[in-house]
Amino acid sequence: MQPTQRRISGLDGLEINVLEWSTEGTPLVFVHGFANDAHVWDDVAPAVATHYRVLCPDMRGHGDSGRDPEAAYDPDSMTGDLECVLDALGVERLVLVGHSMGGGVSIRYAGRHPEKMAGLVIVDTAPETDRRGALRIGLDMQQSSHSYDSIADYERLLARQYPVTPAGTLSRLARVWLRQREDGRFELKLDPNLMKRHASGSVSQADERARDEAKKLQWLALEQLSCPALVIRGAASDILDPETADKMVDEVIPNAKLAVIPRAGHSVMLDNPEEFKRALCDFVLG
Repeated sequence: MQPTQRRISGLDGLEINVLEWSTEGTPLVFVHGFANDAHVWDDVAPAVATHYRVLCPDMRGHGDSGRDPEAAYDPDSMTGDLECVLDALGVERLVLVGHSMGGGVSIRYAGRHPEKMAGLVIVDTAPETDRRGALRIGLDMQQSSHSYDSIADYERLLARQYPVTPAGTLSRLARVWLRQREDGRFELKLDPNLMKRHASGSVSQADERARDEAKKLQWLALEQLSCPALVIRGAASDILDPETADKMVDEVIPNAKLAVIPRAGHSVMLDNPEEFKRALCDFVLG
C-alpha cells in the first residue's frame, strides 16, 4: 500500500504536503513531531487505513511542505495549517494522532474544535515536558548538519540520535528526509531556520510568555476534552515522565487511557512500531 500525495493551501496560502493513505471512512489524521515528517507513520498508517481515511500532513517547514518566509513556526501557525487542510478536505469529524510537537498541535486543535473530535491520541508529549528531553533535542540539532556527502553519512547520524530504532527504518527515513542538490550533496528537507532555533537553546522573554500561555491552553483543552483519549508513552522516554502521564489520564482528561510501550524512547512509533500499532489499534478499532 502506497499513499497519494496531495498539495493543499495552509495558513496564509503556505503549501502543505499531505499523504493520503485511504479515502473511505472517518478521517484519522497523524501529526508528526519536530524534525520528522509524514513518513514517520509509514509503518503504522497501513494498519488502520482499511478502517479509516488516513491522512498524514507534513507540518510547515518539514518534509515537502512549504517554508514560511517569516519563520513562523509557532503552535498557532501550525494549528492554523491543520485547520485549513482539514477544512479543504471537508473533514467534519476525525480522530487525531499527534506525536511530540504534533501532539501539542493536536491538543490545541481539539480545544478549538471539540465538536469535531471523535478521538485523540497523544503520543509522548504533554503540556509540560521533561527538561532532559528538550536539552537532548537541542544537542541533536547542534550535531546535525544541513547537508551531507551521502545518504549513508546521514544514516550514521540518525543511528546515534535514534539508538533503539531498527536500522531498516532509519535507512528508509534517511532517503525520504533528504533531497539531492545540483552539486551532488544531500540536504535536509527541514527548514534551516527551524534547526537554528532549536540548536541555539536561547529563549526570549516573549518566547517564555508564549510557552506559558500555550501550556495553560493545552491543560484547559485536555480538561474540557469530551471525546475518548489515549496517552501513549515510551517506557524510556526523556520527554514525558511517568508522573505527568499519570496526571493526564487520572486527573485531567475525563475519558482517557494510558499505554506504556516497552523498548521505546520518545520516538515510540519508530522504536517499537509493533507495540505502538497494537496500542493504537486497540484504541481506534475497539
